[in-house]
Amino acid sequence: MPTEAEAETELAAVLRSKGLRMTAQRQLVLEAVRSLGHATPERIHERIRDQVEGVNITTVYRTLDLLEELQLVSHTHLSHGAPTYHLSGDRGHAHLVCHRCGRITEVDPSLFANAREEVADTCGFVMDIGHVAVFGTCAECLEKER
Repeated sequence: MPTEAEAETELAAVLRSKGLRMTAQRQLVLEAVRSLGHATPERIHERIRDQVEGVNITTVYRTLDLLEELQLVSHTHLSHGAPTYHLSGDRGHAHLVCHRCGRITEVDPSLFANAREEVADTCGFVMDIGHVAVFGTCAECLEKER
């Protein structure tokens, strides 16, 4: 994962290459995504709203859209709510989402290799398991049940 300074430099370079300028809001949104790992726009807004005046949730959504268009961040849906954003370089993991406590555990997508092959053989459909979410119950919640 890039350092804060590297992420800022990368963002500035990408923006310049597209004829756009670096703004405090863009920098703060990207930094919030980097530091939070996986975060909804609302969580990102909570993180930055006290750092820069006038940053509202609409600004966060627009900035996330731009950062995704620039391929610096991407999103996935880990619940029925808002999308969860993460750095684009943070691809290549699957999510195990506990529907009881909400814990998100990242695992190597190779754990799903057999399922990918079986679905391809059975349905003629090749799954993209580079960033998938699987819902269930975590070990801790199962232990509490016992």
